[in-house]
Amino acid sequence: MTRAAVPEHPWLLPGALSVDAAARAGRGPRRTTRDWVVDSICFLLSLGWVLLATADAVGSDPQFSTPLSQRWMVPADALLGLACCALLWVRRRWPLGLAVATTPLTLFSMASAVPLLILYFTVVVHRRTAVALAVTAAGLITNFAFNYLRPDPHMPYWVTVAWGVVISLSVLAWGMFVRARRQLVVSLRERAERAEAEQQLRVAQARHLERTRIAREMHDVLAHRISLLSLHAGALEFRPDAPPEEVARAAGVIRGSAHAALQDLREVIGVLRAETTAEEDPERPQPTLGDLPALVEESRSAGARIGVREVVTSVERVPAAVGRSVYRIVQEGLTNARKHAAGAAVTVDVAGAPGDGLTVEIRNRWPVGGVAGPEIPGAGTGLVGIAERVSLAGGRLEYGRDDSGDFRLAAWLPWPA
Repeated sequence: MTRAAVPEHPWLLPGALSVDAAARAGRGPRRTTRDWVVDSICFLLSLGWVLLATADAVGSDPQFSTPLSQRWMVPADALLGLACCALLWVRRRWPLGLAVATTPLTLFSMASAVPLLILYFTVVVHRRTAVALAVTAAGLITNFAFNYLRPDPHMPYWVTVAWGVVISLSVLAWGMFVRARRQLVVSLRERAERAEAEQQLRVAQARHLERTRIAREMHDVLAHRISLLSLHAGALEFRPDAPPEEVARAAGVIRGSAHAALQDLREVIGVLRAETTAEEDPERPQPTLGDLPALVEESRSAGARIGVREVVTSVERVPAAVGRSVYRIVQEGLTNARKHAAGAAVTVDVAGAPGDGLTVEIRNRWPVGGVAGPEIPGAGTGLVGIAERVSLAGGRLEYGRDDSGDFRLAAWLPWPA
């Protein structure tokens, strides 16, 4: 997520940016309902102050000591106050320009006091601190001159000056507080939007990882089932004179394996096409170490010679992820034996205990004279996927031809105590 660019004044708030940008483009600022309400209240308060100050000046005898204290100053002051009230409607466009232009009025105009304070407050809210302090300093200087030119008959000079300083600093503090609060709100909003975008990214990544994991699982499952199909179909092709019972049994295995393969393929395609999140995806039952005998028996029904030795302490305590990895390793080993060493005897050893880890080894004789019959096609990435699975689990994997001439696939997986 990128932050909004600030063309000229990086200290402005987003609302002030849009107003100033509209002003530079020659368009009127777009007011919200809240802006209309606030501007109306400010105008009415200022208008009330102008009427009150004018009525007070008319009802009292002039007691001024300088030539500026002529009676024509009262209506002139009232007109200046009304003009400043009208300027409040455009103060959002040019707050600093209006504040600078009306600064001379603070030398002598009493009726303009409230609208000029509102202009000053607008500058503090929408401009950086240095500009606000400069305007404040100018106002404090004119405060001394105003109390000298129009002294209060009921209070000493320095008391009225002190009251002017207090009022100016109070407006400055209030405006800076409002500006800081708006900046905090903008920052929190951006942070919330950024957090929402990051959450959506995490959900997308989780969905991608989940689909990748399911695709990897389906690769192992489909490779195993399709290799069984190829093995049985090859037996029927090379033995067309087999007894009807054997042909029927092989056809039943082919039908069952094809049905299971189609079901697995339908599930993975449905998951990969789904637009739901990973948490909403239907989770299919995953194999565990307890499903290993069924896997071996399925291969034996296809004619494979498999010997199993399982020495595992506390089978029920094997973590689900470790048991699933062992299942996939054995499945890949049996599939490779059918592909590359058809007819060779296969031995499967599984042993382990909590704290010692779990060891699985699949061994078969190296084929002599090549593979009989057509070779079962494959992607050649089965062992790569097993190596990745074992690595993610924190284990070790070894495979290849050993000194005795057998092909050996062995893995060790951690099993915490």
